Amino acid sequence: MIIDNNPKEKEAMEAFHRGQRSLGYKLQDEFVAELRESIGKVDHCTCEKACKYHGKCIECVAIHRAHRDHLPNCFRSMVNERIEKLSGLTEHSIVEQIKK
Repeated sequence: MIIDNNPKEKEAMEAFHRGQRSLGYKLQDEFVAELRESIGKVDHCTCEKACKYHGKCIECVAIHRAHRDHLPNCFRSMVNERIEKLSGLTEHSIVEQIKK
């Protein structure tokens, strides 16, 4: 099972955007059931750093929310994708500055 860009969860969000809330919730419930089934069998943690909270998402996210200093590694690609889309409004001028 994959978490990032999961097709079932993306389909659920499309259903929500179309106003099909019951379908969206049904798909999300299926996603969560698949996730729960895979926990302990698959390492879903994308962080490459050695950490005592590796794979313990609830604790890791709570710690990052509490100290508010930086994002957990697993959120960075999602946030960077969003920033890149937003920077498209200014012809990606900020992306070029960041990459320098």
